[in-house]
Amino acid sequence: MPLWLVCAAQAQTPERQGDLKELFKGPQTPAMQADWWQHMLQWRTAEKLRLQYKDTVYRKFHQGWTSRVFMYAQVMACDRFLYDPVHKRYTVDRYLADVKHRYGGLEAVLIWPTYPNIGIDNRNQFDWLASMPGGRDGVREMVRDFKQRGVRVFFPIMIWDTGTRAISNPMAAALIAEMQAVGADGLNGDTMFGVTEDFQQACDSIGYPVALQPEVAIDDLNMVKWNTMSWGYYWKYDHVPGVSVYKWLEPKHQVHITNRWIIDRTDDLQYAFFNGVGYNTWENIWGIWNGITERYAAAIKRIGHIYRAFPGAWSSAEWQPHFPAQSSGVFVSRFPQQGYTMYTLVNRDSVDKTGRQLQLPYQSGLRYFDIYNGRELHAAKEGDLVYLDFPVEANGFGAVLQMKSSLVDKRLMNVLAEMRQLSAKPLKSLSDRWTPLQQSITQVKKTVRYAAAPKGMVAIPGVKNYQFKTQGVMIEGNDLPDGIGVQHPWEAHPARSQTHGMDIDPFYMDKYPVTNKQFKAFLDATHYRPADEHNYLKDWKNGTYQEGWDDKPVTWVSLEDARAYASWAGKRLPHEWEWQYAGQGTDDRAYPWGNIMDSTLLPARDTGRVMRGPAAVNAFTRGASPFGVMDMVGNVWQWTDEYTDLHTRYAVLKGGGYYRPKGSDWYFPEATALFKYGKYLLMSPSMDRSGSVGFRCVADK
Repeated sequence: MPLWLVCAAQAQTPERQGDLKELFKGPQTPAMQADWWQHMLQWRTAEKLRLQYKDTVYRKFHQGWTSRVFMYAQVMACDRFLYDPVHKRYTVDRYLADVKHRYGGLEAVLIWPTYPNIGIDNRNQFDWLASMPGGRDGVREMVRDFKQRGVRVFFPIMIWDTGTRAISNPMAAALIAEMQAVGADGLNGDTMFGVTEDFQQACDSIGYPVALQPEVAIDDLNMVKWNTMSWGYYWKYDHVPGVSVYKWLEPKHQVHITNRWIIDRTDDLQYAFFNGVGYNTWENIWGIWNGITERYAAAIKRIGHIYRAFPGAWSSAEWQPHFPAQSSGVFVSRFPQQGYTMYTLVNRDSVDKTGRQLQLPYQSGLRYFDIYNGRELHAAKEGDLVYLDFPVEANGFGAVLQMKSSLVDKRLMNVLAEMRQLSAKPLKSLSDRWTPLQQSITQVKKTVRYAAAPKGMVAIPGVKNYQFKTQGVMIEGNDLPDGIGVQHPWEAHPARSQTHGMDIDPFYMDKYPVTNKQFKAFLDATHYRPADEHNYLKDWKNGTYQEGWDDKPVTWVSLEDARAYASWAGKRLPHEWEWQYAGQGTDDRAYPWGNIMDSTLLPARDTGRVMRGPAAVNAFTRGASPFGVMDMVGNVWQWTDEYTDLHTRYAVLKGGGYYRPKGSDWYFPEATALFKYGKYLLMSPSMDRSGSVGFRCVADK
């Protein structure tokens, strides 16, 4: 019988915990600790034999840096602290200074340029990265700026991106080569239950090490050999802390606990500190800001400072979770290293704990320090034991250092002084109040007032108490109902759906979306040329549109391009409510022609990997709105309002487009009904231009 089968037969598998069973359940009483500990040791021995486990990737390929990525943040590429759209430059220093000030800084960032916008056209994940400002050269410089400041850079694997523009190489090989091209350090496998071995093989084949980290879980523990990192997702937070399965198997494996929609981060941070693992300080979630409040920012800053002061401790091969504690409700982990041992404590009770917290064997030549509170401890010796007294606040944290006297130095004294300052205020004295970021609409100047409808425009009469009802089609965000969606000028906070009675002044609207022929006339008259030309009029050739495309709506134009045209034409872009009213009239209809969807009144859906192009704007003559406005839904999305908060810019798109790739529900959703809208995140014209987004104009009466 193989040795691993013998060991497995002798081992009792510890009970698992959490929705995805990524934790071992801790001992429920002190009396259970000894047996629990033996079962944990037996399981690891048997499992490593079964897997024929080797830690080669951890030791050789990444030289240990992955285990020292303590604080890590997923960052939207379009975050205004990372990219300044006014001065058109990446602002890595601004981004890092902000997170350093608020919660102590980061070891790594996951830059996210794709979802939720991907799928609005056939650009694949590679195209979205290349569309970032400056293209791949700009991205490479941005990555370099992070790395020069000691911060590693990850990008996502959109494993589900199988319906957009096809690529010639396997995804694993193509992505590893892309990471090498931009100098990135890691890949996060979006929706993946373990990054598959072909990604590691791709690294090996070109000799470029990339840290692999699945988003969801690691289904097959054999994958821990090359998945050197993971997320702690969907953990179930019992009162007794669970132990990370992956870290227990491989102490050098780094987990980043992730709980993106949560406001109270106590459980997340306590489980992280107990396990000696990292935390994902994700705040900008698809353009929805879930900011870390003062209390939890302070906790992150303290934990991170302790991690960084003793970076080698947390991957200790002799890690002992659930080391015996002396206070009920307090749980301890022990992290031994050469010459010192760290103990982390979490108080899962809602009352402060004082007095004896640790009982340790007596050893001569040792000193003890309350690292969390920044002071040396007096060890009370009783026989062969020493006892340490110190406080751990309610729902709080503690950290104790046991060190050989000969190793105590000035650096340690500095750490104590820094921690005294950081922990001067109890966490419970700091605010945990969460508030949504306030959004503001980009103001649009009125046009000159026209007495009669300009050529090609339709008169839209004024209305009193128009019932403006909207509903966003964003896939995620309901967990933060006061943060998702649009904050119209009259709203106290953003929301997915709104109903608002309002008066609308009369105006004129283009009967059709602006066509290629009309946009060409604008270019001929003005010689307009945008500063950022990437993706500009992408489907034109040699400065003009394709033959037969005269009456098709112009696409691959940014919000700035559309505004430039409107200004030249003496017009402006419509507000969202003007656009919707022009389509609905006053009877709250769902479609321009009525309340029943009729697929014969709009183009057939295109789901191919190569976009066929939109239909002519006059192709569906029976699809008029009550006011005679044509081609409002199902052909191209149409630009309306722009909104901005401290971190995000986005545009409200109306009308829905003819294109949506198949293969995944994560692609940008459709919104053909008049009352629906798409929230399209903005970064730069190169990113914002799309093959399914056009526009129409309005003028004031």
